[in-house]
Amino acid sequence: MSEEEKDKRKEAVKEQQANYWIEERYEIIEGVRYDFLSSPRVTHQMLVTELYASIRSTCHANGIVLVAPMDVHFDENNIVQPDLIFIANENLHIIKDGWVKGVPDLLVEILSPSTGSKDKVRKKIIYERFGVKEYWIVDPLYSTIDQLVLVDGKYRLEASYGDEDTFTSPNLTCISIDLRQLFQEAMRFNEHTAE
Repeated sequence: MSEEEKDKRKEAVKEQQANYWIEERYEIIEGVRYDFLSSPRVTHQMLVTELYASIRSTCHANGIVLVAPMDVHFDENNIVQPDLIFIANENLHIIKDGWVKGVPDLLVEILSPSTGSKDKVRKKIIYERFGVKEYWIVDPLYSTIDQLVLVDGKYRLEASYGDEDTFTSPNLTCISIDLRQLFQEAMRFNEHTAE
C-alpha cells in the first residue's frame, strides 16, 4: 500500500464533529406540558425490564407489551409516556400509523422522586377518565405495587402487593408475577445500598 493510500485510509476513520439531535421527552396532561427532568435510574429501569419480561413471557399470545418512551395519545391535551403499556389483541386497532392513539388495557408507572406525585394524582385522574381498565403504581422505595382496577368508571384499589406476594390481575388472567424475584432483581443496584 502506498503512502498516499495509507493517508487516505487514516482520514476515512477519523472522528468527525457533528450535532446529534436528542429528542425532548415530555408529557401533556390537561393541556400542561411536563418535561422529564432526567433519565431514570438503574433501579427504575430494572423494574421496567423485569415487569416487561414477566408480562411478555406469559401474555405474549394475548396482546403486546410496550415500554417507554412511547407516547399514548388520549387526545391532543393528554399525551403521556407510561413506563409500561399493555394492549390486548382485541384493542390493537388503537395502534395507528405506528403510534398508540387510544386507551390501552393496562398502564404501569414506576414512581421516582421527580414524577411520583404526578403519577399518583394527575395521571390517575386522566387514566380513570379515559377508561384504562387497570393501572399499576410501582413503588421501588417500599417494594410495593398498588393495583387500581376500573369499576363503573372509577378506580378501585383492587390490592396492594408487597415483595412477598404473587401478583395477579382480574382483567389479564395470563399475569402471574413473583414479586420477591422482581424486586430482588431490580434492587441489586439500588442507590441506597451502595452507600
